[in-house]
Amino acid sequence: MAGGFFVIAGATLASVVLAALGAALPPDALSAYGAAAALGYFLGSIPFGLLLTRLSGLGDIRTIGSGNIGATNVLRTGHKGLAALTLLLDGLKGTAAVLIGYRIGAIYGYAVDGALVAGLAAFIGHIFPVWLRFKGGKGVATYIGVIGGLVWPGALIFCGVWLATAYLTRYSSASALAASVATPVALFALGHVIEALLAVVMTIILLWKHSANIQRLLRGEEPKIGAKA
Repeated sequence: MAGGFFVIAGATLASVVLAALGAALPPDALSAYGAAAALGYFLGSIPFGLLLTRLSGLGDIRTIGSGNIGATNVLRTGHKGLAALTLLLDGLKGTAAVLIGYRIGAIYGYAVDGALVAGLAAFIGHIFPVWLRFKGGKGVATYIGVIGGLVWPGALIFCGVWLATAYLTRYSSASALAASVATPVALFALGHVIEALLAVVMTIILLWKHSANIQRLLRGEEPKIGAKA
């Protein structure tokens, strides 16, 4: 019931937003935004973790560990190389979406807007891929890739905070939470306001996706990095 409510509410909100955009934006902007969003979502929704584990004969990654399709859960199979490749590809699809979105937007005179829209769409596509009934990953690697495509120092800051937190806690989720909160703050401080606002939106979604992890961290039940399924 709750899931159905959120689907209906989301569809209603999307309809309102699209109607408002249609009334407020010129046709060129709508074309730029629509094309960038569609391309970004398609790229973001490619489930590399699921594809790689199946191709490697490990079966469906969604049946082990957290059930997530991201690199952290792939690592729980004991295949570090496969987890690293998943992390890389999930990040690169976010970067690719930003770069291609920039080129698409430039055609209509909205280059930066195209990059931002495509980046956000890729992040959402990773978390809610249509091919997997909108049940995807938690978006950490794609978050890094999107920020890297927009403001590369932001990606370095994210990775630096993640690594420092991981070293201190050995919790992947805690590292992602700390890094996702620090990144928009750092981007604001560096003067990248628009990119920081996008990071805020992605951070809010990422925190929501990690709500179960937060509860397990508070109870001391969260598995540490490298723990096998």
